[in-house]
Amino acid sequence: MVERAGILIVLAFLLSRLNLFRQMVDYTHNLREKFLLIGIFGVFGIVSNYTGITIHEGVISSQAWQVGLAEESAIANTRIMGVTIGGLLGGPLVGIGVGLIAGLHRMTLGGFTAIACGISTILAGVITGLVGKKYNIRKRFSRGTAVMIGVLMEIAQMAVILLVARPYDAAFGLVQIIAGPMIIINGLGTLVFILLIQSILSEEEKTRTLQTHKALYIADQTMPFFRQGLNRESCKKVAEIMLKWTKAEAVAITNGEKVLTHVGVAEDHHIAGATLSTELTRRVLEHRKIMKATSREDIHCDYENCPLQAAVVLPLNAHHQTVGTLKLYYTNPRLLDPLEQELAEGLSKLFSTQLELAEAELQGKLLKDAEIKALQAQIHPHFLFNAINTISALIRTDTDQARKLLLKLSTFFRSNLQGARQILIPLEKELEHVEAYLSIEQARFPSKYVLNLEIEPELKKVLIPPFTLQPLVENAIKHAFSKPDFLGEGIVTIHAFSEGDRMNVVTEDNGRGIHSELLMKLGQETVESKEGTGTALWNIKKRMDEIYGQPDAFRMESRPGQGTKVSITVPVNQLQWGDTYAESYGRG
Repeated sequence: MVERAGILIVLAFLLSRLNLFRQMVDYTHNLREKFLLIGIFGVFGIVSNYTGITIHEGVISSQAWQVGLAEESAIANTRIMGVTIGGLLGGPLVGIGVGLIAGLHRMTLGGFTAIACGISTILAGVITGLVGKKYNIRKRFSRGTAVMIGVLMEIAQMAVILLVARPYDAAFGLVQIIAGPMIIINGLGTLVFILLIQSILSEEEKTRTLQTHKALYIADQTMPFFRQGLNRESCKKVAEIMLKWTKAEAVAITNGEKVLTHVGVAEDHHIAGATLSTELTRRVLEHRKIMKATSREDIHCDYENCPLQAAVVLPLNAHHQTVGTLKLYYTNPRLLDPLEQELAEGLSKLFSTQLELAEAELQGKLLKDAEIKALQAQIHPHFLFNAINTISALIRTDTDQARKLLLKLSTFFRSNLQGARQILIPLEKELEHVEAYLSIEQARFPSKYVLNLEIEPELKKVLIPPFTLQPLVENAIKHAFSKPDFLGEGIVTIHAFSEGDRMNVVTEDNGRGIHSELLMKLGQETVESKEGTGTALWNIKKRMDEIYGQPDAFRMESRPGQGTKVSITVPVNQLQWGDTYAESYGRG
């Protein structure tokens, strides 16, 4: 009996190495898989019948393969073990199916217990199937409980033999011989089978955990790039990360019209910037479904010697629209296994979510930025009135100076309009805005204000948010140099210098400074005071936070009587949304 049970255990172990069986053990999804389980465990029952031990009038036979039995003979086997496991694993349909196959086959072999064994086998399939439906063996069953059910089914078989098999004396003598060994062996076999199933489940859980960890790691690595949207630079970085952390031998990302990047094998004819060349990609964009190819013909690449033999193409969705595709290519179809496909599907969903969040983030930035720009673009009526009055007075006394001020005023207007259209502008443009403003103020109050610029030449083209420096200079003139706390010449210094891959712009004045209580609030919120609300500082800091997402991008330092210093830090080479849209806003 141990030997016969060992045969089934070996078969079960070999079966457990097959991915299809492992998937069915992990979770039985559909009718097709249930019928596969019926077939698998039905074969186990048939093998158990054929390899059983013949008992003829109390004498044990050593015959290895049972084909037909004499009327006085019976079989001791491990049939109930396979039926029990099948029912517990697959539920009523599997239990009944396996019970019928194993039971009816047992009846065909003959012997005086044929009918009794057939009935008990079918009954075991029904009972274990119902138990398997109510209690999920994958989660709630302990090993001991499963073994106990196997033992009870074997005891039930002994009872059915006593009730149905005739002559009764022969049936009773048979039960005396086989009951103990069959109950013990079937119980132990069930235990080994359950341990094997739990091992499969444990391995699958570990694999799924690793896959989840890998997917989240890849998503974390790619998030900064997907936040930039679907463009060639960001997609290339994402594809390089995917190529490193998956089995794919080439990774491509497209939008709805062209290939944005292709990294890996076949780069010679799958070229970034080219229009979509594979029919498979067009079908995914059209139907918004994951599609895979397992041959070069399925990929539909026009290049005759393309080495790519398999692919999985996944849609990238944002706001219920397919905005692009993620394509993983393989030169060997076997590399595209279920785990790899599952990983790709998970990443596709994560990437789609990232694109949606990036778009929402962009829209939020644009909305907030538009609101702020609308406020900043409104020229203070008093400033405009004073500028016109100053120019009007100079027309009579100094026409050249009046002409220069008109040009400065036009520069000031142009800077306001430009800032209202763009998210980021070159530093030199913002400095023009500052100089235009200060020139008009200096014309009104000669020798009262001085502007010092200390700018590293190579930094003049670095992009910064508009309306960043001009409001700081305006604040200094209105508040830092106001009487009676400040007497003398007001000096504003703007110093721009590089520090690694960042540019620091420091705006400093020698004014009256700010008390610590007020300094803590400025930039964090608007304030109520006779001198102003702090809206300009709040707007600048809020925009810096929205665009760069760094807490130290805007800093203020001040002490009463020692002036105020505001530091702004921006990346020299910016890879933010602003870069993508600055050009289009500029053209608009």
